[in-house]
Amino acid sequence: MLKRRTLISTAAATPFLTELAMTEPAAAETVSNTLLMELKYGTVTIELRPDLAPKAAERLRTLTTQGYYNGCKFFRVIAGFMAQTGDASNTGMGGSDLPNLPAEFTQDASFLTGAVGMARTSDPNSANSQFFICFAPATFLDGNYTIVGQVTAGMDFVQQIKKGDPQSGKVNDPDSIIKMTLAA
Repeated sequence: MLKRRTLISTAAATPFLTELAMTEPAAAETVSNTLLMELKYGTVTIELRPDLAPKAAERLRTLTTQGYYNGCKFFRVIAGFMAQTGDASNTGMGGSDLPNLPAEFTQDASFLTGAVGMARTSDPNSANSQFFICFAPATFLDGNYTIVGQVTAGMDFVQQIKKGDPQSGKVNDPDSIIKMTLAA
């Protein structure tokens, strides 16, 4: 006995295949390179730059997903220069439990207004969890620090972060990150 096979014409199959192709990428998990940093002034959008600093971008994504940055204070803020955060101990001396990152000093971009850089000690390979956001161009940092992202919305909220001592940047009763999340 022969079994009858039904052939579907290419024209009839196309809508089904198109629908299948459209749903396939949704099943694959995509990595977000957009951070949403909630401040008391409003939400700041940061676009990570894994093309410039893949290890640092991954570190910020990982710590954000873990909720590490929630409640971190802007402990060092210098008017006209930058605001620094990312130390859960809120002392400016700490970092995450993860190992320090190797330097990924940026050669192909400049520290302009809204640039997000990885903070470090005098050891080039000491970046961990702390980062800073430039209030204005700081091109003297080019080639010596890692650009990990760029503020793409909410820079006016960043500019409102409480400033510290003009020399040391130490802030009394500093502002903090309310919550930092990855955009969906």
